Amino acid sequence: MFTGLVEELGEVVAVETLEQAVRLTVRGPVVTADAGDGDSIAVNGTCLTVVERGDGTFTADVMAETLARTSLRGVEPGRRVNLERPLRLSDRLGGHLVQGHVDGTGDVVARRHTDNWDVLRITLTPATARYVVEKGSIAVDGVSLTVSAVGDGWFEVSLIPTTLAATTLGLVEVDDVVNLEVDVLAKYTEQLLGRANR
Repeated sequence: MFTGLVEELGEVVAVETLEQAVRLTVRGPVVTADAGDGDSIAVNGTCLTVVERGDGTFTADVMAETLARTSLRGVEPGRRVNLERPLRLSDRLGGHLVQGHVDGTGDVVARRHTDNWDVLRITLTPATARYVVEKGSIAVDGVSLTVSAVGDGWFEVSLIPTTLAATTLGLVEVDDVVNLEVDVLAKYTEQLLGRANR
């Protein structure tokens, strides 16, 4: 479980293609400082398992299922990525509960700059749209954000300068693909209400 508060901007340093999988090596000295083999680290909002550690780097295997559902399928060496270690039970929950289980991807279709913030418009599939509400929570590439507007097949988030500087969302451009994770509470609520109405 994560909070969606990015701890570090990491960098992909190697991508090894395996049969129906890839092995990513990522530089992230902050998140690897206390990491052990088998620990979880969220990479652009995707929960991955550490299989090897090096000097400020970690390696994780990414299976075909994850590649099919996330933007990690196109990752290359040199790409910056958002990194976060799992939440401790004693930590403050500054963002929202994020599982690191990406629900799908969205395309950035517009970016508006203002003096004090940027606004991103991102597409939604029908499968994810029903869980997205104005002023609700969503994780975009692992970043906990508040939905500022919702329309037919899209939503918007407003990004303050701190978010732009501390995460990859400051680098995102129109036509880029981002990982989306909707609020898990909405999914559980839908399922429970469906059972109650049967």
